[in-house]
Amino acid sequence: MRLNLSRGIALALIGICAAALSLSLMTGNGVSAQFATNTPAAPAFPTNTSAPSATMTPTPSLTSSPSATSTPSPTATTSPTPTPSPTPTEVGPFRYPEGFSPLTGLPYPSQAAAERRNLLVKISNYPPVVRPQSGVNAADVVYEYEVEGGVTRFAAIYRNNAPDHVGPVRSGRLADIELVPMYQALFAYSGASEQVTQAFRNTDWWRLMAISPSRGDNCEEAGFCRFPREGLAFEHTLYLDTNAAWRRATARGINTGMRARGFAFSDVVDPNGAPAQAVRVDYYGQITVDWQYQPERGRYIRYTDGVPHFDAADGEQLWADNVIVIEVEHVERPDLFEPESRSASQQINLWGTGRAMLFRDGQMFQGYWERACDFRAPEGATATPEPPPGAPERTCYSNPGTALRIFYGNNTPMMMKPGRSWVMVSRWLNYVTVSAESPDLRATAASFTPTPAQ
Repeated sequence: MRLNLSRGIALALIGICAAALSLSLMTGNGVSAQFATNTPAAPAFPTNTSAPSATMTPTPSLTSSPSATSTPSPTATTSPTPTPSPTPTEVGPFRYPEGFSPLTGLPYPSQAAAERRNLLVKISNYPPVVRPQSGVNAADVVYEYEVEGGVTRFAAIYRNNAPDHVGPVRSGRLADIELVPMYQALFAYSGASEQVTQAFRNTDWWRLMAISPSRGDNCEEAGFCRFPREGLAFEHTLYLDTNAAWRRATARGINTGMRARGFAFSDVVDPNGAPAQAVRVDYYGQITVDWQYQPERGRYIRYTDGVPHFDAADGEQLWADNVIVIEVEHVERPDLFEPESRSASQQINLWGTGRAMLFRDGQMFQGYWERACDFRAPEGATATPEPPPGAPERTCYSNPGTALRIFYGNNTPMMMKPGRSWVMVSRWLNYVTVSAESPDLRATAASFTPTPAQ
């Protein structure tokens, strides 16, 4: 339910909730910190996505328990990261130096990157047979959120890089109605349910900004191509050439560089961070994500369901300079899927404000997220989705380019590390666990062989 409260009152209420923060000590191996709430555990969810075939060979799980005796070793499949160009001490959250990307806080690597529009691509993350995906490490920002049944999907935003094989590309969801105008992005997706498609059509951006085979955008003209593989379901075979998608946007006259303001960056780490060598986000028992800090490379690498999660395009483990976890209200929307569906789609209310955690440079910082919301209707602003049946008819509006902002309780921006960021959208922060020491997650990374790119 949406509350028509002033921003000050909303922040005060969230401050009261944040007072429930607690630290729990793990004996022997370090400290585990997590937000304590009274939210009950989530039930087991059905999913509309078919489970992997029974003939699949499961990958052995890794233990995520911290080990005091383990000595982490570098991942064999990675290569050195180039040293980024020098940056100003602070970039953002509202103003960015000319030539700097609000997505990364770094200079654009080329004039082409500076001039093209942000491109948001929907990428599957379930069932496990779709992993490793291709081209995820080339994205500037990745949002990960629940689609239904407790499983997640990626909304990857590209601008600095132009990979020619991204996917598998999957369908759109209601949350994309928020993400697309937040980043003034082109929207590449495979299709959507009839109800979600109608919600897309009701926006002022869908007609020009959406690029999809469901709208007749094909392989030759828009870069959506099928790469069939024996034993792989048809819906998992669609991949995108981002260069062709940008050419499609150029033909429509809309491939112009647009900024999205909200992230703030600094080479200098904020004071008073807590040690965070690893963070786990449990999506309600359906998907478990671990991020482990690599001090030698200054970034976090990803494990999904206990195994190293690779990118098939570059052969590297998925990684991010910043991992951001935000607590966002989810509303069940069974009206968005056909009656025979086994679970409800989600309305993820990415407006207003809520609690947030930032992980960078092996440290954790706690505060809030915000996407400015006005209950009036400014010219050119984007409205929140139509509410579910029976819900109050309250709508708020956000200006295009008003992206996610993270900040402390005194309204000071959280300074992110210049580089790539991964935003994990969670129903509740009590599904997040932080470890001050490194679990022995890397032990089998070198022995895991990713599937080659198509």
